Amino acid sequence: MSQRVIRVNELLKREISHVLHTRYQAESVQVTVLAVDTYPNLRKAIVRYATHGDNQARVNAEQFFNRHGETIRREAGKVIRLKYLPHLTFIYDEGAEAGAHINQLLDELGLEGE
Repeated sequence: MSQRVIRVNELLKREISHVLHTRYQAESVQVTVLAVDTYPNLRKAIVRYATHGDNQARVNAEQFFNRHGETIRREAGKVIRLKYLPHLTFIYDEGAEAGAHINQLLDELGLEGE
């Protein structure tokens, strides 16, 4: 992966998070943007996110991104200066949920501090 793609990934992640937590504060309180993976041609990007809470929070986040995804892209594009602003696809990252489950199991076993 080129240095430019890495920089664009971090810039998109920062600006998307900023838009979520300033403009959509009430709706996005349970959403964390984990990573952005931009295609090498910078035309598409996959935004990976996790939710804090139960399965209903995940469903609400999916509906939220379906409704407001294009507006989030437009708002981020006001700050980001690129020839082509990538089209954003929002995907729930199940790895965060699996990690939380493993931490819970370790807590139950009492092995985390050892």
